[in-house]
Amino acid sequence: MAKANLGRRDFLKSAGIATLSLAAIGAGVGYLKKLHASDSKNLLRPPGARDEKDFIYACIKCGLCVQICPVGAVKLADIDHNLSYGTPFIDAREQACDFSCGALQCTETCPTSALNFYKFKDVGEAAIIEYVKEHPNAYQDPEFNPIQYQADKMHREVRMGIAKLNPSSCLAVQGKGFHGTPREQGFRGVYLSVNQGDKEACPVNDHHFDREICDLCVTECPIGDTAIVMKKTEENGAMHFRPEVLEGCTGCGVCEMVCPTSQASIVIVPKNQITEKGGEL
Repeated sequence: MAKANLGRRDFLKSAGIATLSLAAIGAGVGYLKKLHASDSKNLLRPPGARDEKDFIYACIKCGLCVQICPVGAVKLADIDHNLSYGTPFIDAREQACDFSCGALQCTETCPTSALNFYKFKDVGEAAIIEYVKEHPNAYQDPEFNPIQYQADKMHREVRMGIAKLNPSSCLAVQGKGFHGTPREQGFRGVYLSVNQGDKEACPVNDHHFDREICDLCVTECPIGDTAIVMKKTEENGAMHFRPEVLEGCTGCGVCEMVCPTSQASIVIVPKNQITEKGGEL
Protein backbone atom coordinates (compact mmCIF):
# COMPACT_ATOMS: atom_id res chain seq x y z
CA MET A 1 0.00 0.00 0.00
CA ALA A 2 2.84 2.32 0.94
CA LYS A 3 4.55 1.47 -2.35
CA ALA A 4 1.36 2.32 -4.25
CA ASN A 5 1.10 5.68 -2.48
CA LEU A 6 4.73 6.40 -3.27
CA GLY A 7 4.09 5.63 -6.94
CA ARG A 8 1.09 7.92 -6.97
CA ARG A 9 3.11 10.73 -5.37
CA ASP A 10 5.90 10.28 -7.92
CA PHE A 11 3.38 10.37 -10.75
CA LEU A 12 1.75 13.54 -9.44
CA LYS A 13 5.17 15.11 -8.90
CA SER A 14 6.24 14.23 -12.43
CA ALA A 15 2.96 15.52 -13.85
CA GLY A 16 3.40 18.75 -11.90
CA ILE A 17 6.93 19.21 -13.18
CA ALA A 18 5.79 18.53 -16.75
CA THR A 19 2.96 21.06 -16.41
CA LEU A 20 5.31 23.71 -15.03
CA SER A 21 7.82 22.97 -17.81
CA LEU A 22 5.17 23.37 -20.50
CA ALA A 23 4.00 26.59 -18.87
CA ALA A 24 7.60 27.86 -18.81
CA ILE A 25 8.06 26.97 -22.46
CA GLY A 26 4.81 28.74 -23.30
CA ALA A 27 5.88 31.78 -21.33
CA GLY A 28 9.27 31.67 -23.04
CA VAL A 29 7.69 31.58 -26.49
CA GLY A 30 5.42 34.43 -25.49
CA TYR A 31 8.42 36.39 -24.23
CA LEU A 32 10.34 35.76 -27.44
CA LYS A 33 7.37 36.97 -29.46
CA LYS A 34 7.27 40.12 -27.35
CA LEU A 35 11.00 40.60 -27.84
CA HIS A 36 10.56 40.09 -31.57
CA ALA A 37 7.73 42.61 -31.74
CA SER A 38 9.57 45.23 -29.70
CA ASP A 39 13.10 45.05 -31.06
CA SER A 40 12.42 44.76 -34.80
CA LYS A 41 9.72 47.29 -35.54
CA ASN A 42 12.08 50.27 -35.45
CA LEU A 43 14.67 48.77 -37.79
CA LEU A 44 14.77 49.89 -41.40
CA ARG A 45 15.56 46.73 -43.33
CA PRO A 46 17.45 46.68 -46.66
CA PRO A 47 15.62 46.38 -49.99
CA GLY A 48 13.59 43.23 -50.53
CA ALA A 49 13.31 42.28 -46.86
CA ARG A 50 10.49 39.84 -46.24
CA ASP A 51 7.83 40.54 -43.63
CA GLU A 52 9.59 40.89 -40.30
CA LYS A 53 8.38 37.65 -38.73
CA ASP A 54 9.68 35.72 -41.76
CA PHE A 55 12.79 37.83 -42.22
CA ILE A 56 14.03 37.37 -38.67
CA TYR A 57 14.19 33.58 -39.11
CA ALA A 58 15.25 33.49 -42.77
CA CYS A 59 18.29 35.71 -42.17
CA ILE A 60 21.36 33.63 -41.27
CA LYS A 61 23.39 36.70 -40.23
CA CYS A 62 26.09 36.00 -42.79
CA GLY A 63 26.86 39.68 -43.41
CA LEU A 64 27.19 39.39 -47.19
CA CYS A 65 24.77 42.28 -47.68
CA VAL A 66 27.03 44.44 -45.48
CA GLN A 67 30.15 43.52 -47.42
CA ILE A 68 28.69 44.15 -50.86
CA CYS A 69 27.01 47.52 -50.25
CA PRO A 70 29.24 50.09 -52.01
CA VAL A 71 28.20 52.99 -49.77
CA GLY A 72 28.22 51.09 -46.47
CA ALA A 73 24.50 51.64 -45.86
CA VAL A 74 23.85 48.18 -44.42
CA LYS A 75 24.85 47.47 -40.83
CA LEU A 76 24.35 44.52 -38.49
CA ALA A 77 22.20 45.03 -35.41
CA ASP A 78 24.03 44.77 -32.10
CA ILE A 79 23.12 42.77 -29.02
CA ASP A 80 20.75 45.50 -27.76
CA HIS A 81 18.32 44.46 -30.51
CA ASN A 82 17.68 41.06 -28.89
CA LEU A 83 16.34 38.62 -31.51
CA SER A 84 17.44 40.98 -34.28
CA TYR A 85 21.07 40.71 -33.18
CA GLY A 86 23.29 40.21 -36.22
CA THR A 87 20.57 41.00 -38.77
CA PRO A 88 20.99 43.79 -41.34
CA PHE A 89 19.43 47.23 -41.06
CA ILE A 90 19.96 50.76 -42.36
CA ASP A 91 20.39 53.95 -40.33
CA ALA A 92 19.24 56.39 -43.00
CA ARG A 93 20.35 59.52 -41.13
CA GLU A 94 23.92 58.19 -41.05
CA GLN A 95 23.99 56.50 -44.47
CA ALA A 96 21.04 56.11 -46.81
CA CYS A 97 20.54 53.47 -49.49
CA ASP A 98 21.13 55.64 -52.56
CA PHE A 99 20.71 52.90 -55.20
CA SER A 100 24.16 53.70 -56.60
CA CYS A 101 24.94 49.96 -56.65
CA GLY A 102 22.61 49.78 -59.65
CA ALA A 103 21.26 46.28 -59.31
CA LEU A 104 20.23 45.98 -55.64
CA GLN A 105 23.32 43.93 -54.89
CA CYS A 106 22.38 43.26 -51.28
CA THR A 107 19.32 41.34 -52.43
CA GLU A 108 21.22 39.55 -55.17
CA THR A 109 23.83 38.27 -52.76
CA CYS A 110 21.46 37.10 -50.00
CA PRO A 111 21.80 33.29 -49.88
CA THR A 112 18.45 32.60 -48.19
CA SER A 113 16.26 35.19 -49.94
CA ALA A 114 15.59 36.88 -46.61
CA LEU A 115 16.19 39.83 -48.93
CA ASN A 116 14.13 38.65 -51.87
CA PHE A 117 15.67 39.53 -55.24
CA TYR A 118 13.27 37.55 -57.40
CA LYS A 119 10.43 40.06 -57.40
CA PHE A 120 12.81 42.79 -58.56
CA LYS A 121 14.34 40.53 -61.21
CA ASP A 122 10.89 39.75 -62.60
CA VAL A 123 9.93 43.43 -62.68
CA GLY A 124 13.15 44.39 -64.44
CA GLU A 125 12.90 41.68 -67.07
CA ALA A 126 9.24 42.44 -67.75
CA ALA A 127 10.06 46.15 -68.14
CA ILE A 128 12.72 45.42 -70.76
CA ILE A 129 10.40 43.11 -72.71
CA GLU A 130 7.62 45.71 -72.68
CA TYR A 131 9.98 48.52 -73.71
CA VAL A 132 11.36 46.57 -76.66
CA LYS A 133 7.83 45.73 -77.78
CA GLU A 134 7.00 49.44 -77.85
CA HIS A 135 10.39 50.36 -79.36
CA PRO A 136 11.40 47.58 -81.80
CA ASN A 137 14.66 49.36 -82.69
CA ALA A 138 15.62 49.99 -79.06
CA TYR A 139 18.90 48.09 -79.23
CA GLN A 140 19.99 50.11 -82.23
CA ASP A 141 19.63 53.33 -80.23
CA PRO A 142 23.03 54.24 -78.71
CA GLU A 143 21.23 56.18 -75.97
CA PHE A 144 19.33 53.11 -74.77
CA ASN A 145 20.98 51.37 -71.83
CA PRO A 146 18.95 48.25 -71.05
CA ILE A 147 20.83 47.57 -67.82
CA GLN A 148 20.20 51.06 -66.47
CA TYR A 149 16.58 50.98 -67.62
CA GLN A 150 16.06 47.65 -65.90
CA ALA A 151 17.77 48.86 -62.70
CA ASP A 152 15.62 51.99 -62.59
CA LYS A 153 12.43 49.92 -62.79
CA MET A 154 13.72 47.63 -60.04
CA HIS A 155 14.57 50.55 -57.75
CA ARG A 156 11.05 51.90 -58.04
CA GLU A 157 9.66 48.61 -56.70
CA VAL A 158 11.56 48.89 -53.42
CA ARG A 159 9.43 49.49 -50.31
CA MET A 160 11.66 49.65 -47.24
CA GLY A 161 9.49 52.26 -45.55
CA ILE A 162 8.03 55.66 -46.20
CA ALA A 163 9.10 59.23 -45.49
CA LYS A 164 7.23 61.28 -42.90
CA LEU A 165 7.48 65.04 -42.57
CA ASN A 166 7.83 67.04 -39.37
CA PRO A 167 6.29 70.38 -40.47
CA SER A 168 7.21 72.16 -37.24
CA SER A 169 10.93 72.07 -38.09
CA CYS A 170 10.83 71.85 -41.92
CA LEU A 171 12.57 74.88 -43.48
CA ALA A 172 10.31 74.84 -46.54
CA VAL A 173 7.15 74.95 -44.41
CA GLN A 174 8.66 77.92 -42.54
CA GLY A 175 9.35 79.63 -45.86
CA LYS A 176 13.11 79.48 -45.31
CA GLY A 177 15.88 78.78 -47.76
CA PHE A 178 19.12 76.91 -47.33
CA HIS A 179 22.67 77.91 -48.20
CA GLY A 180 25.69 75.71 -47.65
CA THR A 181 26.47 72.05 -47.13
CA PRO A 182 23.68 69.94 -45.62
CA ARG A 183 25.34 68.21 -42.70
CA GLU A 184 27.66 68.98 -39.82
CA GLN A 185 31.40 69.17 -40.30
CA GLY A 186 32.98 65.74 -40.47
CA PHE A 187 29.82 63.95 -41.61
CA ARG A 188 30.87 60.94 -43.67
CA GLY A 189 27.71 59.94 -45.53
CA VAL A 190 27.79 59.64 -49.33
CA TYR A 191 25.26 59.46 -52.13
CA LEU A 192 24.91 59.69 -55.89
CA SER A 193 23.05 62.88 -56.80
CA VAL A 194 21.67 62.73 -60.32
CA ASN A 195 20.44 66.29 -59.81
CA GLN A 196 24.01 67.45 -59.13
CA GLY A 197 25.40 65.51 -62.08
CA ASP A 198 27.28 62.89 -60.02
CA LYS A 199 28.62 59.85 -61.85
CA GLU A 200 29.25 57.98 -58.61
CA ALA A 201 28.49 58.35 -54.92
CA CYS A 202 30.17 61.42 -53.42
CA PRO A 203 30.33 62.83 -49.87
CA VAL A 204 27.12 64.62 -48.92
CA ASN A 205 29.09 67.71 -47.95
CA ASP A 206 30.79 67.89 -51.34
CA HIS A 207 27.48 69.35 -52.51
CA HIS A 208 26.85 73.03 -51.85
CA PHE A 209 23.28 74.31 -52.10
CA ASP A 210 21.87 77.79 -52.55
CA ARG A 211 18.08 77.61 -52.37
CA GLU A 212 15.60 80.41 -51.70
CA ILE A 213 13.25 77.75 -50.35
CA CYS A 214 14.83 74.58 -49.02
CA ASP A 215 13.88 71.64 -51.23
CA LEU A 216 16.76 69.20 -50.81
CA CYS A 217 14.46 66.31 -49.91
CA VAL A 218 12.73 66.79 -53.27
CA THR A 219 15.61 67.51 -55.64
CA GLU A 220 17.99 64.90 -54.20
CA CYS A 221 15.49 62.03 -54.15
CA PRO A 222 16.86 59.26 -56.41
CA ILE A 223 13.34 58.23 -57.43
CA GLY A 224 12.01 61.68 -58.35
CA ASP A 225 8.54 63.12 -58.64
CA THR A 226 6.72 59.82 -58.18
CA ALA A 227 8.11 59.70 -54.64
CA ILE A 228 8.11 63.30 -53.39
CA VAL A 229 7.20 66.74 -54.72
CA MET A 230 7.08 70.28 -53.37
CA LYS A 231 3.47 71.30 -52.96
CA LYS A 232 2.88 75.02 -53.42
CA THR A 233 -0.22 76.86 -52.29
CA GLU A 234 -1.13 80.54 -52.26
CA GLU A 235 -2.94 82.11 -49.34
CA ASN A 236 -3.65 85.84 -48.99
CA GLY A 237 -1.09 86.58 -51.66
CA ALA A 238 1.65 84.60 -49.94
CA MET A 239 3.15 81.34 -51.20
CA HIS A 240 3.38 78.37 -48.88
CA PHE A 241 5.55 75.31 -49.43
CA ARG A 242 5.38 71.77 -48.12
CA PRO A 243 7.16 68.59 -49.26
CA GLU A 244 4.54 65.99 -50.12
CA VAL A 245 5.41 62.30 -49.98
CA LEU A 246 3.75 60.17 -52.65
CA GLU A 247 3.06 56.46 -53.05
CA GLY A 248 6.25 56.00 -55.08
CA CYS A 249 8.41 56.61 -51.99
CA THR A 250 10.77 53.66 -51.52
CA GLY A 251 12.00 54.54 -48.05
CA CYS A 252 15.60 54.74 -49.28
CA GLY A 253 16.38 57.49 -46.76
CA VAL A 254 18.29 59.94 -48.96
CA CYS A 255 15.86 62.70 -47.98
CA GLU A 256 16.53 62.03 -44.29
CA MET A 257 20.30 61.95 -44.78
CA VAL A 258 20.50 65.26 -46.69
CA CYS A 259 17.95 67.16 -44.58
CA PRO A 260 19.93 70.14 -43.21
CA THR A 261 18.05 70.74 -39.96
CA SER A 262 19.89 69.57 -36.82
CA GLN A 263 17.25 66.91 -36.24
CA ALA A 264 16.01 65.62 -39.58
CA SER A 265 12.65 67.16 -40.51
CA ILE A 266 11.83 64.22 -42.73
CA VAL A 267 12.48 60.67 -41.54
CA ILE A 268 11.87 57.17 -42.80
CA VAL A 269 9.30 55.05 -40.99
CA PRO A 270 10.13 51.34 -41.54
CA LYS A 271 7.49 49.34 -43.36
CA ASN A 272 6.74 47.37 -40.17
CA GLN A 273 5.36 50.57 -38.68
CA ILE A 274 3.51 51.97 -41.67
CA THR A 275 -0.16 52.59 -40.97
CA GLU A 276 -0.82 55.06 -43.76
CA LYS A 277 0.81 56.44 -46.89
CA GLY A 278 3.22 59.33 -46.32
CA GLY A 279 1.94 62.10 -44.10
CA GLU A 280 3.41 63.88 -41.11
CA LEU A 281 5.05 62.92 -37.86
